[in-house]
Amino acid sequence: MSQNEPFVTDDAANAGEFAQNTLDSIGDTVIGTNPARHVTNSNRVAENMLGWACAPFERGGNVRSLERHSLKDGLHRALERQEFVLRYQPTMNLQTGAMTGAEALLRWRHPQRGLVPPGQFIPLAQAYDCMVPIGRWVLHEACRQVRAWRDAQLVPMPLAINICAAELHSKHFVEDIHAALEATGLQPRDLQLDLPETALLQGSPTTATVLQALAGIGMKLALDDFGTGYSSLNALKRFPIDALKIDRSFVHGVATNTGDAATVSAVIGMGRSLRQRVIAEGVETREQLSCLRVHGCTEAQGYYLGRPMVAEQLARLLKAA
Repeated sequence: MSQNEPFVTDDAANAGEFAQNTLDSIGDTVIGTNPARHVTNSNRVAENMLGWACAPFERGGNVRSLERHSLKDGLHRALERQEFVLRYQPTMNLQTGAMTGAEALLRWRHPQRGLVPPGQFIPLAQAYDCMVPIGRWVLHEACRQVRAWRDAQLVPMPLAINICAAELHSKHFVEDIHAALEATGLQPRDLQLDLPETALLQGSPTTATVLQALAGIGMKLALDDFGTGYSSLNALKRFPIDALKIDRSFVHGVATNTGDAATVSAVIGMGRSLRQRVIAEGVETREQLSCLRVHGCTEAQGYYLGRPMVAEQLARLLKAA
Protein backbone atom coordinates (compact mmCIF):
# COMPACT_ATOMS: atom_id res chain seq x y z
CA MET A 1 0.00 0.00 0.00
CA SER A 2 1.49 3.36 -1.01
CA GLN A 3 1.86 6.21 1.46
CA ASN A 4 -0.73 8.22 -0.46
CA GLU A 5 -3.28 5.44 -0.52
CA PRO A 6 -5.92 5.85 2.23
CA PHE A 7 -6.14 3.23 4.97
CA VAL A 8 -9.50 1.46 4.73
CA THR A 9 -11.06 -1.01 7.13
CA ASP A 10 -14.51 -2.34 7.85
CA ASP A 11 -13.78 -3.18 11.46
CA ALA A 12 -14.19 -0.55 14.17
CA ALA A 13 -11.85 -2.31 16.58
CA ASN A 14 -9.10 -2.50 13.95
CA ALA A 15 -9.50 1.18 13.14
CA GLY A 16 -9.26 2.18 16.78
CA GLU A 17 -6.26 -0.09 17.30
CA PHE A 18 -4.51 1.35 14.23
CA ALA A 19 -5.06 4.89 15.54
CA GLN A 20 -3.85 3.99 19.03
CA ASN A 21 -0.72 2.23 17.73
CA THR A 22 0.06 5.22 15.54
CA LEU A 23 -0.35 7.53 18.53
CA ASP A 24 2.00 5.39 20.59
CA SER A 25 4.70 5.65 17.93
CA ILE A 26 4.16 9.39 17.59
CA GLY A 27 4.38 9.78 21.36
CA ASP A 28 7.71 7.92 21.44
CA THR A 29 9.08 10.22 18.76
CA VAL A 30 7.90 13.36 20.53
CA ILE A 31 9.29 12.32 23.89
CA GLY A 32 12.61 11.59 22.25
CA THR A 33 12.93 15.21 21.09
CA ASN A 34 11.47 17.85 23.37
CA PRO A 35 8.46 16.67 25.40
CA ALA A 36 7.71 19.98 27.11
CA ARG A 37 7.56 21.87 23.80
CA HIS A 38 5.52 19.24 22.00
CA VAL A 39 2.87 18.42 24.61
CA THR A 40 0.24 20.60 22.92
CA ASN A 41 1.08 19.35 19.44
CA SER A 42 0.98 15.70 20.48
CA ASN A 43 -2.39 16.20 22.17
CA ARG A 44 -3.73 17.79 18.99
CA VAL A 45 -2.43 14.87 16.93
CA ALA A 46 -4.09 12.47 19.37
CA GLU A 47 -7.45 14.17 19.01
CA ASN A 48 -7.17 14.18 15.22
CA MET A 49 -6.12 10.54 15.00
CA LEU A 50 -8.74 9.31 17.44
CA GLY A 51 -11.35 11.41 15.72
CA TRP A 52 -10.35 9.80 12.41
CA ALA A 53 -10.73 6.36 13.93
CA CYS A 54 -14.37 7.14 14.66
CA ALA A 55 -15.16 8.88 11.37
CA PRO A 56 -17.32 7.36 8.64
CA PHE A 57 -15.43 5.17 6.12
CA GLU A 58 -16.12 3.48 2.82
CA ARG A 59 -15.17 0.07 1.49
CA GLY A 60 -16.40 -1.59 -1.69
CA GLY A 61 -18.76 1.29 -2.35
CA ASN A 62 -20.72 0.62 0.85
CA VAL A 63 -20.74 3.57 3.24
CA ARG A 64 -20.80 2.57 6.87
CA SER A 65 -20.38 4.63 10.00
CA LEU A 66 -18.02 3.61 12.76
CA GLU A 67 -20.08 5.73 15.19
CA ARG A 68 -22.54 2.88 15.83
CA HIS A 69 -19.82 0.30 16.45
CA SER A 70 -16.90 2.27 17.81
CA LEU A 71 -15.73 2.75 21.36
CA LYS A 72 -16.61 6.41 21.07
CA ASP A 73 -20.25 5.62 20.56
CA GLY A 74 -20.29 3.27 23.52
CA LEU A 75 -18.53 5.70 25.84
CA HIS A 76 -21.47 8.07 25.87
CA ARG A 77 -23.75 5.27 27.10
CA ALA A 78 -21.34 3.41 29.37
CA LEU A 79 -22.13 5.49 32.45
CA GLU A 80 -25.91 5.16 32.21
CA ARG A 81 -25.56 1.45 31.47
CA GLN A 82 -23.26 1.00 34.48
CA GLU A 83 -20.55 -0.62 32.38
CA PHE A 84 -17.60 0.92 34.22
CA VAL A 85 -15.98 -0.99 37.07
CA LEU A 86 -13.03 -0.40 39.38
CA ARG A 87 -10.12 -2.68 40.08
CA TYR A 88 -7.70 -2.14 42.95
CA GLN A 89 -3.92 -2.54 42.93
CA PRO A 90 -2.01 -2.56 46.24
CA THR A 91 0.98 -0.35 47.00
CA MET A 92 3.65 -2.04 49.10
CA ASN A 93 6.39 -0.87 51.46
CA LEU A 94 9.63 -2.27 50.04
CA GLN A 95 11.31 -2.43 53.44
CA THR A 96 8.62 -4.14 55.50
CA GLY A 97 6.46 -5.78 52.83
CA ALA A 98 3.36 -4.20 54.35
CA MET A 99 0.59 -2.75 52.21
CA THR A 100 0.54 1.05 52.43
CA GLY A 101 -2.47 1.75 50.25
CA ALA A 102 -4.06 0.93 46.92
CA GLU A 103 -4.91 2.57 43.61
CA ALA A 104 -8.35 2.50 42.00
CA LEU A 105 -8.04 1.57 38.33
CA LEU A 106 -10.86 2.15 35.85
CA ARG A 107 -12.03 -0.65 33.56
CA TRP A 108 -14.81 -0.74 30.98
CA ARG A 109 -16.91 -3.88 30.81
CA HIS A 110 -18.18 -3.51 27.25
CA PRO A 111 -21.26 -5.64 26.42
CA GLN A 112 -19.72 -6.93 23.17
CA ARG A 113 -15.96 -6.49 23.59
CA GLY A 114 -15.65 -7.64 27.18
CA LEU A 115 -13.21 -5.92 29.55
CA VAL A 116 -11.67 -3.07 27.54
CA PRO A 117 -8.13 -2.02 28.65
CA PRO A 118 -7.82 1.63 29.71
CA GLY A 119 -5.22 2.29 27.04
CA GLN A 120 -7.92 1.77 24.42
CA PHE A 121 -10.65 3.99 25.83
CA ILE A 122 -9.05 6.60 28.12
CA PRO A 123 -7.39 8.55 25.25
CA LEU A 124 -10.68 8.45 23.38
CA ALA A 125 -12.59 9.70 26.43
CA GLN A 126 -10.10 12.53 26.86
CA ALA A 127 -10.29 13.54 23.20
CA TYR A 128 -14.09 13.67 23.26
CA ASP A 129 -14.51 15.42 26.64
CA CYS A 130 -15.96 12.40 28.45
CA MET A 131 -13.46 12.30 31.30
CA VAL A 132 -15.14 14.76 33.67
CA PRO A 133 -18.38 12.74 34.12
CA ILE A 134 -16.42 9.47 34.11
CA GLY A 135 -14.02 10.86 36.70
CA ARG A 136 -16.93 11.98 38.86
CA TRP A 137 -18.27 8.42 38.80
CA VAL A 138 -14.83 7.03 39.75
CA LEU A 139 -14.61 9.45 42.68
CA HIS A 140 -18.00 8.51 44.11
CA GLU A 141 -17.58 4.77 43.48
CA ALA A 142 -14.13 4.79 45.11
CA CYS A 143 -15.51 6.61 48.14
CA ARG A 144 -18.40 4.15 48.36
CA GLN A 145 -15.95 1.24 48.35
CA VAL A 146 -13.67 2.78 50.97
CA ARG A 147 -16.74 3.31 53.14
CA ALA A 148 -17.63 -0.36 52.76
CA TRP A 149 -14.12 -1.39 53.84
CA ARG A 150 -14.35 0.93 56.87
CA ASP A 151 -17.73 -0.50 57.82
CA ALA A 152 -16.19 -3.98 57.66
CA GLN A 153 -13.61 -2.83 60.24
CA LEU A 154 -10.69 -3.37 57.82
CA VAL A 155 -7.33 -1.67 58.27
CA PRO A 156 -7.72 1.95 57.04
CA MET A 157 -5.46 2.76 54.11
CA PRO A 158 -5.64 5.61 51.59
CA LEU A 159 -7.07 4.86 48.17
CA ALA A 160 -5.45 6.65 45.22
CA ILE A 161 -7.66 8.00 42.42
CA ASN A 162 -6.37 9.18 39.07
CA ILE A 163 -7.37 12.72 38.14
CA CYS A 164 -6.91 14.10 34.63
CA ALA A 165 -6.25 17.73 33.73
CA ALA A 166 -9.82 18.21 32.48
CA GLU A 167 -11.21 17.22 35.88
CA LEU A 168 -8.72 19.40 37.72
CA HIS A 169 -9.79 22.42 35.69
CA SER A 170 -13.51 21.68 35.74
CA LYS A 171 -15.67 24.27 37.44
CA HIS A 172 -17.04 22.18 40.29
CA PHE A 173 -14.14 19.83 40.95
CA VAL A 174 -13.47 20.86 44.55
CA GLU A 175 -17.21 20.84 45.29
CA ASP A 176 -17.46 17.32 43.85
CA ILE A 177 -14.69 16.18 46.19
CA HIS A 178 -16.48 17.65 49.21
CA ALA A 179 -19.79 16.11 48.13
CA ALA A 180 -18.31 12.62 47.71
CA LEU A 181 -16.62 12.75 51.11
CA GLU A 182 -19.72 14.06 52.84
CA ALA A 183 -22.00 11.47 51.23
CA THR A 184 -19.84 8.61 52.49
CA GLY A 185 -18.63 10.07 55.77
CA LEU A 186 -14.98 9.81 54.77
CA GLN A 187 -12.13 12.11 55.71
CA PRO A 188 -9.85 13.75 53.11
CA ARG A 189 -6.95 11.63 54.38
CA ASP A 190 -8.82 8.52 53.19
CA LEU A 191 -8.08 9.47 49.57
CA GLN A 192 -5.03 10.34 47.53
CA LEU A 193 -5.44 12.19 44.24
CA ASP A 194 -2.94 11.18 41.56
CA LEU A 195 -2.40 14.16 39.25
CA PRO A 196 -0.79 14.22 35.80
CA GLU A 197 2.61 15.91 35.65
CA THR A 198 1.45 17.88 32.62
CA ALA A 199 -1.09 19.72 34.80
CA LEU A 200 1.79 21.33 36.68
CA LEU A 201 3.76 22.08 33.53
CA GLN A 202 0.87 24.06 32.08
CA GLY A 203 1.32 26.55 34.90
CA SER A 204 -2.35 27.49 35.15
CA PRO A 205 -3.22 29.76 38.11
CA THR A 206 -6.35 27.65 38.54
CA THR A 207 -4.23 24.56 39.15
CA ALA A 208 -2.36 26.18 42.03
CA THR A 209 -5.59 27.47 43.58
CA VAL A 210 -7.33 24.09 43.36
CA LEU A 211 -4.37 22.16 44.76
CA GLN A 212 -3.95 24.58 47.64
CA ALA A 213 -7.65 24.23 48.46
CA LEU A 214 -7.41 20.44 48.47
CA ALA A 215 -4.24 20.42 50.54
CA GLY A 216 -5.90 22.84 52.96
CA ILE A 217 -8.53 20.25 53.89
CA GLY A 218 -5.93 17.49 54.32
CA MET A 219 -6.18 15.78 50.93
CA LYS A 220 -3.03 13.88 49.89
CA LEU A 221 -1.74 14.75 46.41
CA ALA A 222 0.62 12.67 44.27
CA LEU A 223 2.27 13.48 40.95
CA ASP A 224 1.62 10.57 38.60
CA ASP A 225 3.89 9.24 35.82
CA PHE A 226 6.66 11.45 37.14
CA GLY A 227 9.70 11.93 34.94
CA THR A 228 7.92 12.10 31.59
CA GLY A 229 7.15 15.82 31.78
CA TYR A 230 10.51 17.13 32.97
CA SER A 231 9.17 19.05 35.96
CA SER A 232 11.82 21.18 37.63
CA LEU A 233 12.59 21.28 41.34
CA ASN A 234 11.32 24.87 41.46
CA ALA A 235 8.03 23.84 39.84
CA LEU A 236 7.52 21.12 42.44
CA LYS A 237 8.13 23.57 45.28
CA ARG A 238 5.21 25.70 44.10
CA PHE A 239 2.63 22.96 44.65
CA PRO A 240 1.60 21.02 47.78
CA ILE A 241 2.63 17.60 46.44
CA ASP A 242 2.94 14.76 48.96
CA ALA A 243 4.26 11.98 46.71
CA LEU A 244 6.02 11.34 43.40
CA LYS A 245 5.10 8.26 41.38
CA ILE A 246 7.98 7.20 39.11
CA ASP A 247 6.71 6.46 35.61
CA ARG A 248 6.71 2.78 34.67
CA SER A 249 8.82 3.45 31.57
CA PHE A 250 11.81 4.23 33.82
CA VAL A 251 11.06 1.38 36.21
CA HIS A 252 10.97 -1.02 33.25
CA GLY A 253 14.62 -0.33 32.43
CA VAL A 254 15.96 0.35 35.93
CA ALA A 255 17.84 -2.97 36.02
CA THR A 256 19.15 -2.90 32.45
CA ASN A 257 19.47 0.71 31.32
CA THR A 258 21.91 3.12 32.98
CA GLY A 259 19.86 6.13 31.85
CA ASP A 260 16.68 4.79 33.42
CA ALA A 261 18.57 3.86 36.59
CA ALA A 262 19.99 7.39 36.80
CA THR A 263 16.53 8.90 36.32
CA VAL A 264 15.04 6.70 39.05
CA SER A 265 17.87 7.64 41.41
CA ALA A 266 17.40 11.33 40.64
CA VAL A 267 13.65 11.21 41.28
CA ILE A 268 14.19 9.42 44.59
CA GLY A 269 16.76 12.05 45.57
CA MET A 270 14.39 14.84 44.56
CA GLY A 271 11.62 13.31 46.63
CA ARG A 272 13.87 13.08 49.66
CA SER A 273 14.97 16.71 49.35
CA LEU A 274 11.33 17.79 49.25
CA ARG A 275 10.28 15.30 51.96
CA GLN A 276 7.90 13.57 49.59
CA ARG A 277 7.09 9.90 49.35
CA VAL A 278 8.38 8.20 46.20
CA ILE A 279 6.40 5.32 44.69
CA ALA A 280 7.66 3.24 41.76
CA GLU A 281 4.98 2.17 39.28
CA GLY A 282 4.92 -0.89 37.06
CA VAL A 283 7.26 -3.24 38.95
CA GLU A 284 7.16 -6.53 37.06
CA THR A 285 10.34 -8.43 37.96
CA ARG A 286 12.48 -9.33 40.95
CA GLU A 287 15.43 -7.54 39.35
CA GLN A 288 13.52 -4.29 39.11
CA LEU A 289 12.44 -4.61 42.73
CA SER A 290 16.02 -5.25 43.88
CA CYS A 291 17.35 -2.23 42.00
CA LEU A 292 14.64 0.01 43.44
CA ARG A 293 15.62 -1.09 46.94
CA VAL A 294 19.29 -0.39 46.19
CA HIS A 295 18.38 3.13 45.05
CA GLY A 296 16.43 3.71 48.25
CA CYS A 297 12.87 3.58 46.92
CA THR A 298 10.53 2.73 49.79
CA GLU A 299 7.18 2.09 48.04
CA ALA A 300 6.09 0.43 44.81
CA GLN A 301 3.24 -1.15 42.94
CA GLY A 302 3.06 -3.44 39.93
CA TYR A 303 2.22 -6.93 38.75
CA TYR A 304 5.17 -8.45 40.61
CA LEU A 305 3.77 -7.14 43.90
CA GLY A 306 0.07 -7.47 43.20
CA ARG A 307 -2.14 -7.40 40.12
CA PRO A 308 -5.28 -5.25 39.89
CA MET A 309 -8.05 -7.09 41.73
CA VAL A 310 -11.71 -6.84 42.63
CA ALA A 311 -12.71 -5.23 45.92
CA GLU A 312 -13.31 -8.57 47.65
CA GLN A 313 -9.76 -9.72 46.91
CA LEU A 314 -8.26 -6.53 48.29
CA ALA A 315 -10.47 -6.88 51.36
CA ARG A 316 -8.85 -10.24 52.06
CA LEU A 317 -5.42 -8.59 51.91
CA LEU A 318 -6.62 -5.88 54.28
CA LYS A 319 -7.89 -8.49 56.71
CA ALA A 320 -4.46 -10.09 56.74
CA ALA A 321 -2.66 -6.78 57.24
